Amino acid sequence: MLDGVLNGVNRHQIQELGEESVLRQILSSFSKATGLQASIVDSQGETIVTSEKEEKYCEFCQMVRTSETGVYKCKRSYARAGLEASKYGKPYIFRCHAGLIAWAAPILIEENYLGAIVCGQVLAWEPEDFFWEEIKEMTRGLGVDVSKLIECAQKLEVLSGEKIQAAADLLFVVANHIMKTGMITLQQRRAISEQQARLGEEIQARKKLEEALKKMDSLSVRGYSLEKERELVSRVRQGDGAGALRLLNEILAEILQRYLGNVKEVKARILELVVLISRAAVEGGASLKQLLALNSQYVEEFTRLTTVEEACHWIENVTQQFIICIEESKGSRNLQVIQKAGDYMRNNYRKKITLEDVAQAVYLSPCHLSKIFKQELGCTIMEFLTKIRIEEAKKLLRDPKYNVIQVADDLGFRDPGYFTKVFKRSEGITPSQYREKAF
Repeated sequence: MLDGVLNGVNRHQIQELGEESVLRQILSSFSKATGLQASIVDSQGETIVTSEKEEKYCEFCQMVRTSETGVYKCKRSYARAGLEASKYGKPYIFRCHAGLIAWAAPILIEENYLGAIVCGQVLAWEPEDFFWEEIKEMTRGLGVDVSKLIECAQKLEVLSGEKIQAAADLLFVVANHIMKTGMITLQQRRAISEQQARLGEEIQARKKLEEALKKMDSLSVRGYSLEKERELVSRVRQGDGAGALRLLNEILAEILQRYLGNVKEVKARILELVVLISRAAVEGGASLKQLLALNSQYVEEFTRLTTVEEACHWIENVTQQFIICIEESKGSRNLQVIQKAGDYMRNNYRKKITLEDVAQAVYLSPCHLSKIFKQELGCTIMEFLTKIRIEEAKKLLRDPKYNVIQVADDLGFRDPGYFTKVFKRSEGITPSQYREKAF
């Protein structure tokens, strides 16, 4: 009874690795490349997917599988071979219960053995008399005509050990590809499931809120939604990823409740949200060129969505990517602002410049400009201006035409004493001492 339950679980898990048509196409490509038949079996040796829509066996295997005992022994051989392959994490070449050579590559997801891809059956050497005697002995009790069985075996291809190993290694590569894509699919389904759980919570919370609003008779459902949409747009503009995703899920919960079961309507509302979020991202500073390219890609993805769950997961990913675009553009914009502010200060360092003067030159508020400088350069605007003046002072002090007072005056320092204090704090020596060392 337990084996039957496990068998069902493994079959379901393997089928979740990808669409059956895709798995069949992978096996078909392997068969065309090698001329060998391959199939996916579960942990009990039960065939799940083959390279053809219907199971196809060589004449030898067809005869063996005419009896229930033969079918049972085939499954047991595959089950044991797959288990051995999983133990070692590599292809396992074996001799089946009827005496032919086959091999198995394990399918493991998160270290759990689900099944295997098996391939065969072939001969590994030119048969001699003793081999046919072995076939007779190994197939005893299957109720088949042994002479006809041997005739079928004689038609099988004889592969060298090197070719068998190469085919087994190729099969292992195929299994790894299936496992890799299966993990991606599994992670996506988990993400969708987690989001659906969050949406379920939002729907329940909204039901309670709606009941309260009905009692208060003060706010319509649609009005509430519009407020949430406005707040979502605001969060996106600010690059607030966590806040934007929280509001997005609240809105999705409302949409799902209103259009329960209507995939077309849900997708239409989600598409409207994407337009709003995309526009907010541009307003938040994201590159329009980059967003246009992303939107083209997203429209193509959106047309392939078939379920409400996929659509909800899709818009969450899209929103996250738009937020990333805003963050990336912020760094670029900050550098441009710093460069413009720096150019302004270098061109006007002889004048009496204030923070407000610099901010006005780059069209930002003094507070925001100060924040950018502190984040990117670790200093204030005035400290940056002082560095420019000190570097220029060092150039002038190395010129014998200028004395300390002239240098201070040229740099906009009306008080030579204050200039000396600032210079020493920066360089560790006074302007006069620096001048003496320069000559």
